Amino acid sequence: MPTVAVDKEDLWERLGRKYTSEEFDKLCFDFGIELDEDTTEEVEEAIKKGLPAERPQLKIEIPANRYDLLCIEGIARGLGTFLGNAKSPEYKLVYPPGGVSDLLTVTIAPETGRVRPYFACAILRNIKFTPRSYASFIDLQDKLHQNLCRRRQLVAIGTHDLDTLTPPFRYEARDPTNIKFAPLGKDTAYTAKELMTLYESEKHLARYLHIIRDSPVYPIIYDKEERVLSMPPIINSEHSKITLNTRNVFIDVTATDETKLAIVVNIVSTMFSEYCEDPYTVEPCKVILPSGEALITPDLKPRVTTAHASYINSCLGVSLSSAAITSLLTRMSLPATSDSSDDIIVSIPATRPDILHECDIMEDAAIAYGYNNLPDVFPKTSTVGQPLAISKLSDVVRTEWALAGWVEVLPLILCSHEENFEWLNHPDDSLAVKIANPKTLEFQVVRTSLLPGLLKTIRENRSHPLPIRVFETSDVVYKDKTKERQARNERHAAAIWCNKTAGFEVVHGLLDRIMAMLEIPRIASGDWKTETGYYIKETSDPIYFPGRAATIYYRSPDLKQSTLASLKKDILHQPTDLAIGTLGILHPSVLENFDIGFPCSALEFNLEPFKKELQHDWTEGDTTNAGTIL
Repeated sequence: MPTVAVDKEDLWERLGRKYTSEEFDKLCFDFGIELDEDTTEEVEEAIKKGLPAERPQLKIEIPANRYDLLCIEGIARGLGTFLGNAKSPEYKLVYPPGGVSDLLTVTIAPETGRVRPYFACAILRNIKFTPRSYASFIDLQDKLHQNLCRRRQLVAIGTHDLDTLTPPFRYEARDPTNIKFAPLGKDTAYTAKELMTLYESEKHLARYLHIIRDSPVYPIIYDKEERVLSMPPIINSEHSKITLNTRNVFIDVTATDETKLAIVVNIVSTMFSEYCEDPYTVEPCKVILPSGEALITPDLKPRVTTAHASYINSCLGVSLSSAAITSLLTRMSLPATSDSSDDIIVSIPATRPDILHECDIMEDAAIAYGYNNLPDVFPKTSTVGQPLAISKLSDVVRTEWALAGWVEVLPLILCSHEENFEWLNHPDDSLAVKIANPKTLEFQVVRTSLLPGLLKTIRENRSHPLPIRVFETSDVVYKDKTKERQARNERHAAAIWCNKTAGFEVVHGLLDRIMAMLEIPRIASGDWKTETGYYIKETSDPIYFPGRAATIYYRSPDLKQSTLASLKKDILHQPTDLAIGTLGILHPSVLENFDIGFPCSALEFNLEPFKKELQHDWTEGDTTNAGTIL
């Protein structure tokens, strides 16, 4: 959750009274936020020692979806409305004297669709900044950039002194060599390509360069006199920078996500509209799309929806009237009206994009009512929880292998691309889920095999006496377009034996033992008379030493062909044989990649095919296998 630091005395002034730390902590809890730290004691201690100190601050943790609370202005408004000290403000669009025809116009060029296609803007007129409100204005933009905007990849915000510019504006995309301007904080003009090199050494901006660096065109905003406003999402121009003396602020927002674009432009413009000469007013702008269609931004109209008192009461276990619920919602900055019926008409302001469903309205009503005031009700139904079949099966494998003297390890589920593919002598099969913006090279993909984690564990424990016997039973992840989430988890079991000799027979015996515990018989590969069982067959896999590797096959009449990707079933209706894993002696090049100096044998197989049989035994009441296994 993001943490917002606010000036303590400034907040007390906005709320109309002072609070002790305990009182404010309780108020935050009641409102659904959390007081993380009060720096008053630290400041007082620094003053006693004669050290320089800032004014006392309150550090408040905010829910990740409450973008309207990411600044002191939003927190003060929310708490003031919650306490009943003030009404929730009504944000208004105020047009210039000439109406729509006099609106500032921004024309979007078609080329922007190649890099950042969406654009919105707004104007704050006759604004008055103080040093603290100016700092809050900048801090809100940074909080949004790091949170909702996903480090400027989805949305980028620019703010400008409108009085230094000449409308109308143009939002274009040009070749980086054809863009030249003096960036913020610089007196010299640079081309966009030169800026990419210049900012590589600046920690604050270097993290954003990758967003457009490889694009053939860079987004750029010009005014009528060909002066640059900004090059989103990297830097604004020095010419249009805002200062404490700025009176009219132009806000530009560019994005690759249209929904988040609307949220950001609404939040930034409404949060600081209170400093306008006419508070809570925003001047809209006209945006001309490449298609010629004209849009007015921002859109601050409240969204009207209907909630039901019966639903809210059933969820909270109370019996409140529609009027009482209306009062609770109004305290949460959700103006509502109702008649004597069950329906409650809720007006959701532009600052509350977190309200998506009636359950969100119910949650706000619960917060206003007070979680501690909700009645304690014994559940009307009693149920017994139990683990999933695959989890119970995993516990069987863990227990059995641990009793055999093997040590369970828990490596990280993320690994580098090299460890998952190249170091195992496997090509990238495009099935791995990749991290879009990894923190380090060690966390690039979600593993598709348990072996890299086991090998890294052995590498870090080379000083331990031989043999080293480690295993893991956990999930791997694959891309799967048939799933709504575009990926699927698959439970695997894997083990590695490391000793002065290879130990192929050891991992083979480990496989035989767990199959015996699962009551899966071993069969011959050509025995088509047997309907169920397992067998191994020599295979060629670059992760293993040539001639020292085998594929594990499992046969079951219950396996459904539609759910298994690697089924092999011939036209004579022979039983289905599913390749569930491999075992063998690891190739020396694999061991060299992981810096292991002793031969190793490995085993890895999929546990999912056995889940159905065990689940059938438990649900049907036949506990013969379950009793034997457990």
